[in-house]
Amino acid sequence: MATPTAPPAPRARRARLRRPRGLRRLPHRVALVVGSALLACVALLAPPPGASAATQPGGQQIAVDGNGTGRTFAGVGAISGGGGTSRLLTDYPEPERSQLLDYMFKPGYGASLQILKVEIGSDTNSSNGAEQSHMRTATDVDCNRGYEWWLMEQAQKRNPDIQFYGLEWGAPGWFDGGFWSADNIRYLTSWLGCAKQHGLHIDYLGGWNEKGWDAAWYEQLKSTLQHDGYGSVKVVAADNAGWQVATDMKNDPAFDAATDVVGVHYPCTAVHCSSTPDALSLGKPLFASESGWNNYLTGADRLAAEMNHEYVDARITGFINWPVAYAWYPTVQMQGSGLLKANEPWSGAYQLGPTLWTVAQTAQFTHPGWQYIDSASGYLDGGGTYVTLRSPGAHPSYTTVFETTGASAPQTVSLTPSGGLPRGALHRWTTTLDSTDPADWFVHGADVPAAAGGAHTATLQPGTVTTLTTVSGGKGGAAAKAPASKPMPLPYREDFNGYREGASARYVSDMEGAFQVEPCQAGAQSAAGSRGRGKCLQQMISRQPIQWARVPSPLTLVGDATWGDYTVSVKARIGQGTTSTLMGRVAGQLNTVGAGRITAWEGYSLKLADSGSWSLEVLAPDRTTRVLASGTVPGVAADSWSRLQLTFVGARITARIDGAAVADVTDSTYAQGQVGLGTDTYGTATQFDDLTATAVPTAP
Repeated sequence: MATPTAPPAPRARRARLRRPRGLRRLPHRVALVVGSALLACVALLAPPPGASAATQPGGQQIAVDGNGTGRTFAGVGAISGGGGTSRLLTDYPEPERSQLLDYMFKPGYGASLQILKVEIGSDTNSSNGAEQSHMRTATDVDCNRGYEWWLMEQAQKRNPDIQFYGLEWGAPGWFDGGFWSADNIRYLTSWLGCAKQHGLHIDYLGGWNEKGWDAAWYEQLKSTLQHDGYGSVKVVAADNAGWQVATDMKNDPAFDAATDVVGVHYPCTAVHCSSTPDALSLGKPLFASESGWNNYLTGADRLAAEMNHEYVDARITGFINWPVAYAWYPTVQMQGSGLLKANEPWSGAYQLGPTLWTVAQTAQFTHPGWQYIDSASGYLDGGGTYVTLRSPGAHPSYTTVFETTGASAPQTVSLTPSGGLPRGALHRWTTTLDSTDPADWFVHGADVPAAAGGAHTATLQPGTVTTLTTVSGGKGGAAAKAPASKPMPLPYREDFNGYREGASARYVSDMEGAFQVEPCQAGAQSAAGSRGRGKCLQQMISRQPIQWARVPSPLTLVGDATWGDYTVSVKARIGQGTTSTLMGRVAGQLNTVGAGRITAWEGYSLKLADSGSWSLEVLAPDRTTRVLASGTVPGVAADSWSRLQLTFVGARITARIDGAAVADVTDSTYAQGQVGLGTDTYGTATQFDDLTATAVPTAP
């Protein structure tokens, strides 16, 4: 790789980059990012040697020298992680599920992702849910839990060259020594072994998402990977905000030798993307290992700016968007983020947006291993940026991507290739970033011929991303029409008998803990004759994991956010010393920002303890919990079965236990929402069966 030059100072442009997601969640890290940006500015004032862009009467002239130097392009990717972000994608019917997978991973078709980063699950909440662990005890290994294996297999089926990247958010609670332990290294090598069983090669492996780093642990991880036959896996440090990790590497040769990639989260502020002199001096690839966090319909302008600015401003060569898809319930936070919307498997409805095609503008016309040409990458005089990449080999292709989010008027540019680059016409593709009309996304325009002097001249409209390339092909527009959106139908019934043991039930999305299908356990029958039969939904985690976000106890959600007047009922087996919970009208997720970051869900809860004590509660948007009614019912004991039921009609709420009404109250805090099942402690004795939700006519 050629020795990189320091990036130039940015030209004046409109501030379109919003505050990064990682900083919204973790405000105490703002100082790290701002400090890194200030340090970067000291080193980034001089333009790169050999820069040859200049403004001429005919427009900005850009010399594209095939012999020019630059860093090696690592790829464009996206994340399936941060807790259940792809959960509902797995339940889509065919052919819609295959269409969605094609749009994400099929080369030359949609986003054409080159990297897929996945969460290494740990049965604990990591923002938008909890993903399943492959190793719940020191002796338990199950390589088929969760859906990330399936997603990676589907991605590889479409693109055999796709790169995979694994990262932990939380970890199982059985580790001796906590997260930075030898047990965790064993956990990761076990996960790599599972990947091998699935025919998957992992290219990158990280540490602990946004929770700091331990240099000695990374050194031991690298040594173990080499010893255990995983020496080709590249170690990324440290998946945190800010570039302090690069300074630590510079000052610690052993830590430096143990890492292959410097990965930071959200390196862009409102006006600039940053790296630091220490990071640039290491000679390692620099990744925005989590970036983006853009709405699938309205975030394309920020995404386009980031993808270019991260190289032009900071020489970052790998861009990984969070998340790949908006495939979680709208009652869970960060709604709309992703490259497409896919959270209605019951209808098959999905929706694309300009963010997907913004990624395609780069990914369809490049490949990891290409080289940036620094002298043909920079700032547009009329506002915006451009980057140029060339393929390796004696007969290279090249691609230049322009973004004009900082422009207020059309501007003309001219590209003149030299140094062995092709001289023929350039193919042109353009996406209008703020348009919601699919006709404006990834439009194949007329080829741009070379003039007598060899220059290719094109006019760029403001608010667009335009690719000029020698690479042919590309796919624009939707290949198929998705079904119409509609609510999940009522009645909803689930007896859990149609699944294999260990499976996740359709549409059931875990927020904390792990709820999976298992044989119903024995237990005393309730007074109303309730008892689980056949297979049940069981909470499987007996020990609290090492948490990333603090969700107090296991919880899973199902149903439609628009359900209003309905009756929900479930049989519950109440473990010893525990309380089983049935929730209704679950309306949204609440977070306490700052240390601890406690997460809970707005809605109504009917709770029944093994002592027979019960309560009907509401968690309000101001985070206050009000007890609407409470009492005790006879005949309830540890490991016994009871039926819990909630009926909502307007503001009237009726609670029943084993068929007997225990509360009839009025509360108007929530008018609609999902269903939830939970328990107040970790333990494997809690089970649920015969979950039903039926519509109730709206009161006149």
